[in-house]
Amino acid sequence: MPQRVKSTHADALFGALANPTRRDILDLLLSGAQTVQVIAERFDMARPSVSEHLKVLKDAGLVSEERQGRHRYYAIDPVPLYEVQTWLSPYERFWRDRMGDLGRTLDEMPED
Repeated sequence: MPQRVKSTHADALFGALANPTRRDILDLLLSGAQTVQVIAERFDMARPSVSEHLKVLKDAGLVSEERQGRHRYYAIDPVPLYEVQTWLSPYERFWRDRMGDLGRTLDEMPED
């Protein structure tokens, strides 16, 4: 088994996505860029906690930040999600093949 370097970009990406609040923030940002204040209003937590989640998402490259006057707008950056899709693709093929095998087995079984 190859040696694995710890703390790769993929580790940060999956670490960020492992938290349900962060996934909810990404879902919220699908509708467009939002300020931290608007994002915090949607969650039952203090604004600094939301800012901490946004920092993790930003460090993973999943959101970008743009300052406009006194406000900072956060927007989703879907490019790293392509990395996740690419990583998951062999597993998707694995399960598709297994489901195909199961379907063929069920089709070949005699009916009562």
